[in-house]
Amino acid sequence: MLPTIIAHPSSFRDPSGFIFEKEGTIYRQVNVLFREHFDYFTNSGCYNHLVKNGLLIPHEQINQNLTGETTCYITLKPERIPFISYPYEWSFDMLKDAALLTLRLMKEALHFGMVLKDATPYNIQWYKGRLLFIDTLSFEKYEEVPWIAYRQFCESFLGPLLIMHYTKIPLQQLQMAWPDGIPLVVIKSLLPKRSRFSFYTYLHIYLHQKIAAQGHGRYKDIQKFSKQKLVSLISSLELLVNKLILNAKRSTWSDYYDEVSLRNSYLEEKKNIINRWLNRLETINTAADLGSNKGEFSRLLAAKGIHTIATDYDPYCINDLYTSIKVSHEKNIQPVIVDLANPSPSIGFNNAERSSFYNRLDADLVLALALIHHLAISKNIPLENIARIFHQTSRYLIIEFVPKEDVKIKLMLQQKKDIYSSYTEENFIASFSNFFSIEEKQIIPDSLRRLYLMKKIEA
Repeated sequence: MLPTIIAHPSSFRDPSGFIFEKEGTIYRQVNVLFREHFDYFTNSGCYNHLVKNGLLIPHEQINQNLTGETTCYITLKPERIPFISYPYEWSFDMLKDAALLTLRLMKEALHFGMVLKDATPYNIQWYKGRLLFIDTLSFEKYEEVPWIAYRQFCESFLGPLLIMHYTKIPLQQLQMAWPDGIPLVVIKSLLPKRSRFSFYTYLHIYLHQKIAAQGHGRYKDIQKFSKQKLVSLISSLELLVNKLILNAKRSTWSDYYDEVSLRNSYLEEKKNIINRWLNRLETINTAADLGSNKGEFSRLLAAKGIHTIATDYDPYCINDLYTSIKVSHEKNIQPVIVDLANPSPSIGFNNAERSSFYNRLDADLVLALALIHHLAISKNIPLENIARIFHQTSRYLIIEFVPKEDVKIKLMLQQKKDIYSSYTEENFIASFSNFFSIEEKQIIPDSLRRLYLMKKIEA
């Protein structure tokens, strides 16, 4: 029996080729239809240039038709991305840098007589501590016509960034509402009137929307658009994007670790316990730090060479983590905005194009520190449900139990009625014991909190 070919559910819209999986390995098929553009991409030196400069995912050419389809021209084996994230899970500065990467790729490609035929953030992923373009089939030969992906760039990158810049509020979920890009007319309606006084904002949003609404300036109607005009267009977009910033406002959790560090030796003792447990665990290559804040413990994992997905629902904390990683050049931390009580769902055609967060998460270890009381009390999620979802995502679990006597829970319960009689350590142990074996328990000195090391019980 021949090995099963599994076409990736998000790779079906482009007739140039598609992604598929065979025997656990990811491949990309280039179709005969795209042969001319692909050959030019490689023979011109564009591919080698982009890979050498760390802008494009490298691939290996496979001299074999693995799908058996007559439409196949060549098969590529790209380096595998450990964890796929989506634009609605990125912080402001991450989306901004992805926009600038897209514009830089356009300029670099033009030097080789090529352009990007699309400008979607889904073509960019986090890999080895940096943003990287992953769609080899997005490059096609340059023609003297307007940039076909201009509107897509404005709706997928520029618009969301402008809205967040002017409102001073992180609004990543707008990108989930419009995964193919926020329509220009919606962007225009959400921007304040004063934004019209920015020349490039007026040009790329207001005037752009007006022309689009009138049906003028369609791609097929314009005979020529010189390379110099295209470069000027890209440069003006770069200038505008570079000026956009997120408000420096601090959230409730932005200074969490600063406050925690004042609590005697609590933070240091917790690190010592986790370090000791990590040293005894074998084959921990991937981890998820759920409720990571600014990544204090993500860094502890990353320092041991563990690829760590650092998640938090607070976009300011994740943005701070992202910007600090850019400075420190840490390669093993991947920052992601996720509300664990309402994580990214499966969306797209047949609800299969973009997988849910938990379906994508498959870690050797999950850290859940100072988290469970937020899920159980703030979000009213039963302990059994929390244990079940952790069981689906990891082999090992290091989790911190915060008792109701803790000052943080007392503050939480000042704002709501205490209906949480089942939130006890005894019930916590009983719930998690259905899914994990408890390997070790340790009281954190100078606190009422306990750390548990657990191992998944296989079904």
